[in-house]
Amino acid sequence: MQMPPTSPDTALESPALTAEGVTPPAGRAVALRWRQWLGLGIVLLGMVAAAAQAWQWIASQPTVEAAWWGGLVAALATALGTLPVLLSQRLSERAQDTLFGFGAGVMLAACAFSLIIPGIHAARGAGAGAWGAGATVGGAILLGALVLLWMERLLPHEHFIKGVEGAPASLTLQRTWLFVFAIALHNLPEGLAIGVAHAGGDPLRANALAAGIAIQDVPEGLVVAMALLAAGYRRAMAVGLGMASGLVEPVGAVLGAAVVSASASLLPWGMGFAAGAMLFVISHEIIPESHRKGHEAWATGGLMVGFVVMMLLDTALG
Repeated sequence: MQMPPTSPDTALESPALTAEGVTPPAGRAVALRWRQWLGLGIVLLGMVAAAAQAWQWIASQPTVEAAWWGGLVAALATALGTLPVLLSQRLSERAQDTLFGFGAGVMLAACAFSLIIPGIHAARGAGAGAWGAGATVGGAILLGALVLLWMERLLPHEHFIKGVEGAPASLTLQRTWLFVFAIALHNLPEGLAIGVAHAGGDPLRANALAAGIAIQDVPEGLVVAMALLAAGYRRAMAVGLGMASGLVEPVGAVLGAAVVSASASLLPWGMGFAAGAMLFVISHEIIPESHRKGHEAWATGGLMVGFVVMMLLDTALG
């Protein structure tokens, strides 16, 4: 049986078929859209309510609130570093590797002077002997590194140069989110370190640590945004993701301060854990990234300068 020919006008008036071959009525499509918007609105209201309750709890805990503000300053420093990319500014690869090295130096000094040494002192103050204090902090360092290694293997993520790592990503997981996971894994230890330092009861040392991390977050935000831009993202998307990458730090700061504040005996463990997580990121991510393009001397020079800057901040302010 031959079907009657379809005129162009009839074809234009025929609605597009759905995946099942059936076109829903216009009223039903509108209803579906309204349901989607209603569901989105409910989810957003729930998030706002949860955020308000979380803020009330944070404001009632002075140590956690101080850690929150320290992490927020680091997040703002990251956002500040992305702005030159928005203004179409670019850095040479050598300059990027030097900044990577600078960040690694700051984090190394922060691990030593703001986390490991104070952690050993805290363990000694709690009654541990010299060997016991060292073993406690050393075990926490290894635990922090192992947890970061486990998270890196568990979460699918994509590095700027090495490519995709971790568990196989589903087909629906966009490449953007792989970068987001990688950035989150990178920034989480910094937030934990800020929170644990504030829970240590030494505001000057905690502020020195937060200041050092914020200083290295400025070039880090620039490098992250430029790497996203080089990976093919639009300028606005690269800057937006670079800014958003810093939001992990206040969350990590609150988490670290809340856990360690729950018990004074957890302080040496918390400091060692944060140091181990940061050391893992330095060795596994930042230093290899800074040496990959043949600028080892510049990256090492940046590392030395960053280490000295953070050491001076810690000894002068702490």
